[in-house]
Amino acid sequence: MKVIVTNSYDETCAVIANMIKELVNAKPDAKLGLATGGTPVPIYKKLIEMNKAGEVDFSRVHTVNLDEYCGIPGTHDQSYRYFMDTNLFDHINIDKKNTFVASGMGDFEANARELEEKVREGGAADLQLLGIGNNGHIAFNEASDHLIAVAHTEKLTESTINANARFFEKKEDVPTMAITMGMGDILAAKKVVLAATGLAKVPAIRGLIMDDVITTQNPSTMLKMHEDAVVVIDRELADAVGYRA
Repeated sequence: MKVIVTNSYDETCAVIANMIKELVNAKPDAKLGLATGGTPVPIYKKLIEMNKAGEVDFSRVHTVNLDEYCGIPGTHDQSYRYFMDTNLFDHINIDKKNTFVASGMGDFEANARELEEKVREGGAADLQLLGIGNNGHIAFNEASDHLIAVAHTEKLTESTINANARFFEKKEDVPTMAITMGMGDILAAKKVVLAATGLAKVPAIRGLIMDDVITTQNPSTMLKMHEDAVVVIDRELADAVGYRA
């Protein structure tokens, strides 16, 4: 696992946006695994700028998103389909037919199976973008005594619900279930890139980069098994966990 320490989160996002740009320029029909939440928003802004400047062409790219809430439609302003459209897809030259975000409505188990099919369709993702939860969860693979390899429904922990409550009018509105890629799906990507910032992530990042322990109580530690995993953090976070390059 490679750790890159930047001077700021803006630099972190620039580093990752450049990784994605270089991949797509080298492989115009690349398959990207994408993430939602606050972490990737500045990365997507930089990709939009690059696309508008003619530095990268997304017209042949395919994408599959990590997860989606159960119980809210794609038109809901807190759904991950809405998030991806408004934060990236509406602003770049991607064919939305080549983008996939699991449906959060109807038969959740069937929707999880469809996500699993999309993960496998056309082969593994060339790059999987990840954030990390305060408890080390990756996508909605929550800290637990076990993890699931394939796409599935997941009951969200109180910690995750609390972390996501800021996006809703009130905590009671936060969905308590989600559809998510499994850890096996994530680890199947050819390259995995995780971005993190903020002192709330210290325990999770410390467990990820400071020792050789792999535990389901910090799902991010599974990335230690990946042959091409990159963790990009800023100096503030690196100092807080005691990491020295």
